[in-house]
Amino acid sequence: MLNDQFNRVHDYLRISLTDKCNLRCSYCNPIDLPKGHFANSNKMSVDEIDTIAGVFVQLGVKKIRLTGGEPLVRKDAKEIIRRLSKYPVELVITTNGVFVHEFIDSFREAGIQSVNVSLDSLKMRKNLIITGRSEFERVYENIQLLLKHNFHVKINTVVIKGTNEDEIPDFIEWTKQQPVDVRFIEFMPFDGNRWSNEKVFSHSEMLKLIAAKYEYISLQNEKHDTAKKYFVPGHQGSFAIISTMSQPFCTGCNRMRLTTDGKMKNCLFSNNEVDILRALRSGQDIVPLIKQCVWDKKEALGGQFTSAYKNIDSSKINNRSMINIGG
Repeated sequence: MLNDQFNRVHDYLRISLTDKCNLRCSYCNPIDLPKGHFANSNKMSVDEIDTIAGVFVQLGVKKIRLTGGEPLVRKDAKEIIRRLSKYPVELVITTNGVFVHEFIDSFREAGIQSVNVSLDSLKMRKNLIITGRSEFERVYENIQLLLKHNFHVKINTVVIKGTNEDEIPDFIEWTKQQPVDVRFIEFMPFDGNRWSNEKVFSHSEMLKLIAAKYEYISLQNEKHDTAKKYFVPGHQGSFAIISTMSQPFCTGCNRMRLTTDGKMKNCLFSNNEVDILRALRSGQDIVPLIKQCVWDKKEALGGQFTSAYKNIDSSKINNRSMINIGG
């Protein structure tokens, strides 16, 4: 078991397959930053991902999520999915949905049952503005494809005040017609994404907006849930709010992250990283490094800021951009 000094057990590993993406969402992949994709020599190979994942499983990991960038742009993504499917874990993936139609068979063969799809607007024009690419129709079609094949589909929607908060009721209406679980995510600060507290549309503001049109009930949240879950009676799907900024969920955190260049982060906002890949390549035992990284985890938010998000100076936060961390 991987425990930290606050008695949190860590059994959920998120692996970033690549820092590349076919979309250009400003909150994740800032257009004014150099892309600087890691050279092939600095990226984890298929064998290295397999080996490192196997060590984490031996240490008690029960769930692995594949992220990016966009994980499906990696040419050997199918082989990675196949390799990781042999482990006794819940294997899931987060994708922007553009290439899902090419991977349906791979998902099913690997036993993947749940897929998170990023979609920040239901309007074609606004989606183009947010993502920088005209892929809305393809993404929507692939969501329908996933539903047709009985995958559990979660829609990840980053809510930015002044950009798309007005569409929250439209997403709720979608859950009436189809069994999608929409997850509204508060806008978070990362390197280069021009975050400001004025752009945060908070958990309470979201619920107030939703309550103006819908009567909803709270669902039971599990210990390690990052999302506060809700349900509108009569709807096939549900919705949830990931309130990282206004109501953090750090006390129940069980997550660890592995970047595409093999650095381990014990928190999304941690400014310290452990180079697991270099240690592996030099023949070191990576188990002590993993255990120490988890033990060193801060009590909340990487120790970089507090939940008083209106007082945060994002220029003082030392972290990567979101695309370089992994969603």
